[in-house]
Amino acid sequence: MAGATVGSVVRLDPAADALLPKDAQIEKVAGGFTFIEGPLWRPNGALWFSDVVGNVVRQWSPDGTVTELFRPGGYDGNSLPAGGFNGPNGMTAGKDGTVVLCQHGNRRIVTIGKDMKMTVLVDNFEGKKLNSPNDVVYRSDGTLFFTDPPYGLPKDDSDPAKELKFNGVFKLTNGKLDAIVKDLTRPNGIALSPDEKTLYVGNSDEKHRFWMRYDLAADGTVSNGKVFADVTAEKEEGLPDGMKVDSQGNIFATGPGGLWIFSADGKHLATIKPPEQPANCAFGDDGKSLYMTARTGLYRIKLSVAGEKLPLE
Repeated sequence: MAGATVGSVVRLDPAADALLPKDAQIEKVAGGFTFIEGPLWRPNGALWFSDVVGNVVRQWSPDGTVTELFRPGGYDGNSLPAGGFNGPNGMTAGKDGTVVLCQHGNRRIVTIGKDMKMTVLVDNFEGKKLNSPNDVVYRSDGTLFFTDPPYGLPKDDSDPAKELKFNGVFKLTNGKLDAIVKDLTRPNGIALSPDEKTLYVGNSDEKHRFWMRYDLAADGTVSNGKVFADVTAEKEEGLPDGMKVDSQGNIFATGPGGLWIFSADGKHLATIKPPEQPANCAFGDDGKSLYMTARTGLYRIKLSVAGEKLPLE
C-alpha cells in the first residue's frame, strides 16, 4: 500500500545513482506513533518495529494494517517515569523464526519464539545489571553483538540504578558474555560488513557524534578501532543511531538531518531526508526497499541494491 510522497533525497556523489533509482521518492506508510525504532522485516511479509517511548512492539503489513504485538514491549514495571525511553528497541532475526529484542526498561535482551513467548537471553554482565540494551546484530556463527548505553535509565550515567561503570559493546557466544568495547560514551547502532570482518558502531553523544569501525576477529574480539565518519560539527539535529549495511558493503546510517549513505571506504554518497528525524532502518519487501523509523512515522524508499541477508534467518 503506497503512502504519500514526502521529504527529499540529497545526492552528493555519482556513486549514489547505483544505489538509489533516479526517481526514488520517500513514502510515508504509517504514522501516529510516539518514538519508533528497531524495524525488522519478517518472512511473513510484514515489518515489526518498536515504540521506545510508547512501550509497544507493533507490526505493519503492506495493506497498511498496524497491529500491536506486545504491550508492554520493553518494560513490565511501573516505577519508571512515563514518557521516557523505557520500552523496546533494536531487533534482529534469530534461528527458526525467532526474534531477538532489546528491552530498555527491563534492562535485558529477550528471544521471542514462534509462539510469541519471551525468554530472557541475557540481563547481566559479571553479576551486574545491564544498562539498557539498545541495538543488536548476529554473526553467521551465532555470536550476538549488542550495544548497552544508559538511555533506559531516567538519569542516564548518573542514575542510582546503574550498576556498570561503562557503556559497552558486548558479544554473547554460547551463553558467555564479554565486553569488547568499553570506551564509547553512547554506543548505539551496530552493524556488520558483508564479510563479517568489520564491526560498525554509532556513538550517539551530542558532543561526540561519530561512527566507529573495528576489525573483527573470528573469536569476536575487536581491534584497530577508527572513527569511520565524524559529524560532531554538523548543524542539523540528529545523532548517529541505527544503521544497516547493504549486500555491497555500503552503510545506511541515521544521523544529523536524515539517513546518511556511506561507501565502505567512508565516502558520504547521499542523505535521505524524511520529514522527521529517523532513528533506525531496515531492508524489506524484496530486499530493495529501505524502511525508516522516524519519530512518529514509518517511511519507505525504493533502492537499486539489495540489503544484507540476516545470517540466522
